[in-house]
Amino acid sequence: MRAVCWTGRHQVEVRDVPDPVIIDGRDAIVRVTSTAICGSDLHMYDGYIPSMRAGDILGHEFMGEVVEVGNEVKNLRPGDRVVVPFAIACGDCAPCRRSEFSLCENTNPSTRALAGLNGFTSAGLFGYSHLYGGYAGGQAEYVRVPYADVGPHVVPGGLRDEQVLFLTDIFPTGYMAAENCAIKPGDVVAIWGAGPVGLFAALSASMLGAERTIVIDRVPERLRMAREHCHAETINFDETEDVVEALKEMTGGRGPDGVIDAVGMEAHPSGLSGLYDKAKQTVRMQTDRPTALRQAIQACSPGGVVSIPGVYAGFIDSMPLGAAFAKGLTFRMGQTHVHRYVGPLMREIEAGNVDPGFLVTHRLPLASAPDAYRTFRDKQDGCIKVVLDPAA
Repeated sequence: MRAVCWTGRHQVEVRDVPDPVIIDGRDAIVRVTSTAICGSDLHMYDGYIPSMRAGDILGHEFMGEVVEVGNEVKNLRPGDRVVVPFAIACGDCAPCRRSEFSLCENTNPSTRALAGLNGFTSAGLFGYSHLYGGYAGGQAEYVRVPYADVGPHVVPGGLRDEQVLFLTDIFPTGYMAAENCAIKPGDVVAIWGAGPVGLFAALSASMLGAERTIVIDRVPERLRMAREHCHAETINFDETEDVVEALKEMTGGRGPDGVIDAVGMEAHPSGLSGLYDKAKQTVRMQTDRPTALRQAIQACSPGGVVSIPGVYAGFIDSMPLGAAFAKGLTFRMGQTHVHRYVGPLMREIEAGNVDPGFLVTHRLPLASAPDAYRTFRDKQDGCIKVVLDPAA
């Protein structure tokens, strides 16, 4: 089969690789019909996620048709269309029983490596380095899905791939980020980053009852999509002298009740602090660029919530922890417990209340993946979300 393989920093190739096979009774084999490039994939593309090996198959946002199941999988059968959560969960451990699926204790065989970095382990992830299990990803014609009796969710008839594909990651991720803000009637929520997760966070904040959402970015087409599809006000940080002061002015001096950092470790430099972050990350004196997170903490109103869906990989410095303490802020963050949200959000889509397909700007064959990664990373050609078709 063909698959998108990581071959080095800023290098991916579409290669012929062996077809996956059933190796455990809880496995399924899925023929991929649609797969997307995620902002998190760029962290590996840019060389910031350790333990990648040449030839690793990328991709954790994918869906398709079940073609084979192991003898212990009773909830699926060949021919079922499924979306597959990016985290792999056993369904039996203590975190899974609490519906904290991305913290699963049993699906990551790389426990020593990840514990060495973070002090503990967490769930295995599709296509996301050997720290998270070394599982082959879904930017491929076929993929082996472990624990298939827990993860895949059958798609109701009549729904297109593009309507449900993003239930694998970014729609639940944006929704959980907004839910973490504990939104109350009248609340204002500010979101840093108008990429796919930030846009879904803005949309979800409105769904959860926020009176206003404000999205901060600098890419005009992304800000336009936030206004047109996510009911958001926008700030272009390239045209604003001080984002924190601008937010205070827009909220009567209080600041937003909830703030969402949907940017993470590769924030674009903004001002002197942003240049400082980029310089320190370049020479590996810190692993991440926390420019957006720093602004979010400074802008958040006293007693507010800081929600962090943007991925951070290691260590950061010069954080305004004193301000967070003085304002009594609550922090909520972590990998998304996708399994928890697929069913409820699928029902919203099926009812016609939301159509996540608005996000797709580029539909390309799998063979175009190397160019697609560059276009997405460099925000060229109005690119916001790429969907790859393995059959094209």
